[in-house]
Amino acid sequence: MSNFVVGLTGGIGSGKTTVANLFADLGITLVDADIVSRQVVAKDSLGLARIAEHFGQNILLKNGQLNRAALRERIFSTPSEREWLNDLLHPMIREEMLDQLKKATSPYAILVVPLLFENGLDRLVNCTLVVDISPELQTRRTMDRDSVSAEQVQNIIASQTSRAEKLAKADDVIDNQGTVSALKSKVALLHNKYLKLADRT
Repeated sequence: MSNFVVGLTGGIGSGKTTVANLFADLGITLVDADIVSRQVVAKDSLGLARIAEHFGQNILLKNGQLNRAALRERIFSTPSEREWLNDLLHPMIREEMLDQLKKATSPYAILVVPLLFENGLDRLVNCTLVVDISPELQTRRTMDRDSVSAEQVQNIIASQTSRAEKLAKADDVIDNQGTVSALKSKVALLHNKYLKLADRT
């Protein structure tokens, strides 16, 4: 297992995935919470079976996969159902992430979690890296990428830990307001730093 784990996070539209992929290009294992959360409810998984048992078969699509839109509707209108779902899935996601980190073969591993601080997952890592951009750029990028309104983006930003709080908790910060080439050199510097830190653990 990579004993040294870096927790990578940042608000919506900050460029977490771009930064994570640059580390992957350097041969570093990524464990992505978004991917894991899809794996634990994949077709024929235990997670999906429990969801269908609880919400009924109409929560499934004809092909046996999860009907995400139907589930979203159910949990957003009923907070207790959202709580039930979180109680089911969070431990499964956590266990699967830890399992994947154990299997990582690179000198250190990166755990990519959008809600790293919000869900207390920073406890699982040795240090935290926040990808930071201005709220204006965050809004513009997310609107362009997801074709959503400024208001929707504002609501998502408001539901996440504030920028100031993230920056205060971060061990390292990558400013992602410049070019990709600038980003590459910042990642290269951090990569060397993490290799040294991993060597000591």
